[in-house]
Amino acid sequence: MMRHFLANRTRSKQQNKLRDLIAGVDEKIPLEDGRFIKAIHFDNAATTPPFKSVLKAIEQFAPWYSSVGRGKGYKSVRSTEIIEQTRLNVLHFVDGKEAKHTVIFTKNSTESMNLLSHILHQTTAKRYILASEMEHISNDLPWRSNFEVVYIAVNKEGQISLEDLRAKLLTLQGQVALVTITGASNVTGCINPIYEAAELAHQYGVKIHIDAAQLIPHESIKMTRLNPEENIDFLSFTGHKLYAPFGTAVLIGGKEDFQDAEPLLKGGGTARMALRSLVQWNEAPERFEGGTPNVMGIVALHAAIRTLQQSNMETIIEYEKQIMNYTLEKLRTIDGLRLFRALNDNLPQVSVLSFTMDGLHHQDIAQILASEYGISVRAGFFCAYSYVQKLLLLSDERIDEIRQDASIPSPGLVRISLSFYNTFAEVDQLIEALQQITRKKEYYTKKYEDVPKGICGR
Repeated sequence: MMRHFLANRTRSKQQNKLRDLIAGVDEKIPLEDGRFIKAIHFDNAATTPPFKSVLKAIEQFAPWYSSVGRGKGYKSVRSTEIIEQTRLNVLHFVDGKEAKHTVIFTKNSTESMNLLSHILHQTTAKRYILASEMEHISNDLPWRSNFEVVYIAVNKEGQISLEDLRAKLLTLQGQVALVTITGASNVTGCINPIYEAAELAHQYGVKIHIDAAQLIPHESIKMTRLNPEENIDFLSFTGHKLYAPFGTAVLIGGKEDFQDAEPLLKGGGTARMALRSLVQWNEAPERFEGGTPNVMGIVALHAAIRTLQQSNMETIIEYEKQIMNYTLEKLRTIDGLRLFRALNDNLPQVSVLSFTMDGLHHQDIAQILASEYGISVRAGFFCAYSYVQKLLLLSDERIDEIRQDASIPSPGLVRISLSFYNTFAEVDQLIEALQQITRKKEYYTKKYEDVPKGICGR
């Protein structure tokens, strides 16, 4: 009994310490009946709230904000310095090497992957990109414009199939420009074996890109490994899923990989000289950062990474595993609820999962949770259309029927995505809300019958 009490007390202190890092966790929001209640945010896979340290860093830096690059004034020099300091901090955060890697700032992960597709299209004659079936469309559509995409199967347990990756690398030997996979599914939370995939790709002379947008808030990533065959060649992630708003993301790669391509966005900052008769491009990363940089976004990312480093990622990882296991245990007690997550409990998973409930539309569930209980979740396909289609066993013909007939309710999932600042008490509130929704199914279905039921992707 005493051991259980002490464990709970330790967990509570840990919760409070982590939760205190986040801005806005105690804000109250209006419910449908006019009451105000403390908001619960279980939609972290879409966007995380900001760190308090990030807002403080923005406020402290604002008086020194200025132009960058060639300005000689004190403020201009300070603005330029914070950009370069952040590049180094990003590299340290992912075990990149200053002598080997380049950090390019973009506005989001989508731009990072479009930029990488644009660069590879200019620097290789190889035709194929290997991407997985579980990808967010931001790691799918950019490749379709410049290459032929071949999809790596996802196995029954929820990870990419290394056997299928090997088979496709063998079949297309010498023709594959890149293997590109998500570090963790934004639908099921399953973590992919990224280092094993890297080793496999390198055996066939192919480089690998990891879309780390969903993985990096929850797990440590190392671009440089003890076994060089496991090294990650390209990595992208975004600040708005890492407690850093203001619109900054990164694309990281080897310096030699960015030498020969023209910029995607041409203009100020990208050229060393631009005459009518001659254009001479800057070196990377400046070559690919056209226009005035988002200095405030870079300050935010710098502050967020420093906060995570100071907080100890291992502590965050352990806490999220505890709250995820607790959530799964509780969700399994709800009748008619079907989980979409790793089938094997021993497989690694970030704190993201999806579900359906018998007799309730996914959009209704999300709306009821928001309007009646102040709980934010997400519903739809989560921009992973093909993967959700596969999970729900929907044929192309059925999808076409739904797309053409607005009267047919769209299928989809409800997603819960937890973070280290979420509490066990908040999970209890979610479970109680879902139990009430199940008991009052007919009432809520009637009350929210006007909620749009069409295809919702995001």
